[in-house]
Amino acid sequence: MRVAMMTREYPPEIYGGAGVHVTELVAHLSRLCTVDVHCMGTPREGALVHRPDDALAAANPALAMLSAELRMAAAAAGADVAHSHTWYTGLAGHLAGELHGMPHVLTAHSLEPRRPWKAEQLGGGYRISSWSERNAVQYADAVIAVSAGMRADLLAAYPFVDPDRVHVVRNGIDTDVWYPDPAGRAGSVLTGLGLDPDAPIAMFVGRITRQKGVDHLIAAAHDFDPSVQLVLCAGAPDTPEIAADTERAVAELSRARGNVHWIREMLPTAQVRELLSAATVFVCPSVYEPLGIVNLEAMATETAVVASDVGGIPEVVQDGVTGTLVHYNSYEPAAFEHALADAVNKVVADRDAAAEMGRAGRRRAIAEFSWAQIARETMAVYEFAVERYTGRPAGDYARR
Repeated sequence: MRVAMMTREYPPEIYGGAGVHVTELVAHLSRLCTVDVHCMGTPREGALVHRPDDALAAANPALAMLSAELRMAAAAAGADVAHSHTWYTGLAGHLAGELHGMPHVLTAHSLEPRRPWKAEQLGGGYRISSWSERNAVQYADAVIAVSAGMRADLLAAYPFVDPDRVHVVRNGIDTDVWYPDPAGRAGSVLTGLGLDPDAPIAMFVGRITRQKGVDHLIAAAHDFDPSVQLVLCAGAPDTPEIAADTERAVAELSRARGNVHWIREMLPTAQVRELLSAATVFVCPSVYEPLGIVNLEAMATETAVVASDVGGIPEVVQDGVTGTLVHYNSYEPAAFEHALADAVNKVVADRDAAAEMGRAGRRRAIAEFSWAQIARETMAVYEFAVERYTGRPAGDYARR
């Protein structure tokens, strides 16, 4: 079977969780079938890169994205399955299926109806991205949701979708890359940041976007125990306004309590691994999260997690076992922030219990989130889509 894997994000240009997902999936899926990666950005080995039409350089980014998708769809000729990721390639997958006569499988990493704040970033482009996603979901032969919570959200947002077409294949973690790194507890990264390896560290990794709840974390940190060192690996703000808001909030927090370390650039994996290994607790304050690979990365490094209970996070973080879940209510942000601070303080107050949560987290990451298993489950979805599209067994279609 030949798969046209369609993604905006692919190494070395990985913007978020979808890029991590595709990277790992391709590596393991390539052992089971032939995978052609179609991506966007700068030219790179191992992928077919598609760029927007130069004539649309000054247009709304959503329009430029659609032009790149047209090129991607045209280049997918010869594949047996088109597999798209996020709205950025949903139209490409749909058109490739129509143009070349193949089934389209779509992985939903997030949903535009659940991210209304994107209108702040995209303007009228948000209506275009919403249309594109709705169209792709409606006509896909199979839809993969990255968590059971995501599946429920998708069926609620798009009630016209046949539930039998929506399959849950969770995100995963490479525990050979993400592991407890003892060097990180007194390593060069901590020293360079001026961190005390013997004092508790609360850490956040993520983009500066409304979705990730960075503003809630900064507000909550005013109530963290004074001994807690807060490390924010946070960059790539969605808009200049969000960047400015974050600047002001971090400056105010630094004046109020100190012990705030903000890393704005994207760090190499090894350095993030060191920091996560050194952290007493990883904090995920997301207001929307289909699954949350970053929680898995923290768990795999044996770090306890405090996270909001939204989306697919409860399928990853076991409350009271691998960390603590905090209820998020958009109507009571202050209550959420106080509860977040209380949960962090309880974890850092009992370092032995935090360490046991970390060990339990790594065990869970290894047992439940293997990429090899995810690749096998994805192949099963391809077979479902092929049989639905052709009316005959996938094996016959794959050998044609």
